[in-house]
Amino acid sequence: MAMFGIIVSGRLVQTEFQQINEAHFVTTIPDADNINHIVVFLTGSVPFPEGTAGQVYFSWPDPNAPPNWQLLGYISNQKPSVIFKISNFKRLEEMSDYSNMMFGQSHIVHNAQIGISIEPLCNIREVPSPDGQTTQVNFAQKMLKNFMDYVLSYTINQANMVPDPTATYVPLSTVQNWYTNFERRLTLAPNFWKS
Repeated sequence: MAMFGIIVSGRLVQTEFQQINEAHFVTTIPDADNINHIVVFLTGSVPFPEGTAGQVYFSWPDPNAPPNWQLLGYISNQKPSVIFKISNFKRLEEMSDYSNMMFGQSHIVHNAQIGISIEPLCNIREVPSPDGQTTQVNFAQKMLKNFMDYVLSYTINQANMVPDPTATYVPLSTVQNWYTNFERRLTLAPNFWKS
């Protein structure tokens, strides 16, 4: 019996969650690039054990990087379904799609993942705003995206570079790694930058 389900607008209900261990479940959402919202719910066939609830996480899996799970919120026996806005969680590579299209490359389709972690109610964290982000986190993510868009607007390939001995160059992958790490730390501890 399926304990969890998800609904993506225009698609059939999905209840195929893979049980990783006693408390962790994962499902894959194919072709998730244009999804704005997702409903996560208890099917009603199996309730949470007494005193527990499920933290709901979102991730864009990347075979070349560790998972970057972002907390969306939670579901419980008292709150058996929630609509989450996921359009704010974009893949880093998508921020440069416009430059890829310039050279005739086609759009890449991505899968996403929803993870549910069953935890004691005392460990459940409430996400303060409806879109899954606090105001500070939302601001920081928009600022980071703006910075990355700005940097990416100046990208050229090595064949088009004019040597300039007075200029300092930083590989784009270094900036992308910094962005990924900063965003991960921001989701784990939104006030880490204050220290």
